[in-house]
Amino acid sequence: MKTTPAQRVYLLGAALCLALTICSHNFGDRGGPCFMASLTVAGIVYLLAILEFFATPIFPRRVVVIGLVLAAAWNIAFLRLPAGADDDIHRYVWDGRLQRLGYNPYIVVPSDPAAERLHTPETRTLNNPDLPSPYPAGAELFFRAVTAIQESTFALKVAFVVCEFAIVFVLLDVLRRTRQLSHLVLAFAWNPLLAVEVAGSGHIDIVGTVLLVVSAAALVRRWRATAAVALGLAIAVKFLPVVLLPLYWKRVRIRDAALAVAVVAVLYLPFLNHGRIPIGSLGTYVQTFRFNGPVFAALDRVAPPQLLAGLAVLVGLATATWMRRAKREMSLEQFAWPMAASLLCAPAVFPWYLLWLLPFLTSASTLLIIIWTVSIFPTYVMWHLRTLGHPWGALPVWVMLLEYGCVAIASAIIAFRRLARPAIMPLNDQNTAI
Repeated sequence: MKTTPAQRVYLLGAALCLALTICSHNFGDRGGPCFMASLTVAGIVYLLAILEFFATPIFPRRVVVIGLVLAAAWNIAFLRLPAGADDDIHRYVWDGRLQRLGYNPYIVVPSDPAAERLHTPETRTLNNPDLPSPYPAGAELFFRAVTAIQESTFALKVAFVVCEFAIVFVLLDVLRRTRQLSHLVLAFAWNPLLAVEVAGSGHIDIVGTVLLVVSAAALVRRWRATAAVALGLAIAVKFLPVVLLPLYWKRVRIRDAALAVAVVAVLYLPFLNHGRIPIGSLGTYVQTFRFNGPVFAALDRVAPPQLLAGLAVLVGLATATWMRRAKREMSLEQFAWPMAASLLCAPAVFPWYLLWLLPFLTSASTLLIIIWTVSIFPTYVMWHLRTLGHPWGALPVWVMLLEYGCVAIASAIIAFRRLARPAIMPLNDQNTAI
């Protein structure tokens, strides 16, 4: 019995929902056998769904609606779970609490005995307690706003999931205006990283991502001031999208850029320390944090980390410049590749960093990045190894070989098919002529 593309998508959606629901039941042992098995199945199903999305010219609207309902279901399954004891979200609660109590999160060190009385049960388990906050001002103000409503990790996770679904609605508008297929929104909504790292762990990256998508949507509508300010706010959440600046060349006016700089500067005013712009522990992050960064690790022995961090930014800027010159019309994939190139050269590549890329993976030209969002799953093994007493540090060799090997193999296959195509086409033309 032959099935239609819509029927196959329904089956894949049901399988994805089952796999991620099982994964949520094992969320307490991230990286453990059951968690990894169910997440691997979810990743494979997601890639099969991607093939359906890219191969089928159009789906009925009900496919998109049902697909989004399924995405909501597995997000709820993760949302109801507590975050890990030392997930970053506990730092978010701490930073928001500090601000409301009148303290500067860039100065106060959580492990300082003088700060003991400021802690709550949720903040006592935050990671890296000997360091002040590394997050930019936009992220800090978001923490303050949410914790002012309710001071808990759950409240922050709810806010992050709201941002995730806001991306869905903005992305639908962008797809419509760029004459792309609306069902491609499921390429974003169905990615398992969203369930694990937004609804599950809760990461601030999704807030910057929604701002970046708003900026892209504003560019499509030619709302230049809005595009510039939204980009500035995204950079004020985390610095990664700074590499996209070349994409805005001649798409926004000088006064729009000046407005964006002014808005970001205003965000930092509450945190100024003796007139200096605070960076918290950002310098320590560049100096000492290492995780899943193959390029940075290879060069770390021959160059200082500050130089290599600058190189990562330069690679992203160069990629964005090339894409801006190669394609005059704006497209979503132009946002994905510069950030992916920069992350590849970064000192640490945690799974949630790839959240920035997900809304822009709506064409076959981004297939390698899509594969990366799945092949990064083995890095969760580190969380399980830590519970077994292993120190946090370098990943097992097989993990990085599997992660980046999958991307390399896929890249080789795509390159071979492109090289083989010109050789085959003339033969087909000749046969047709005969």
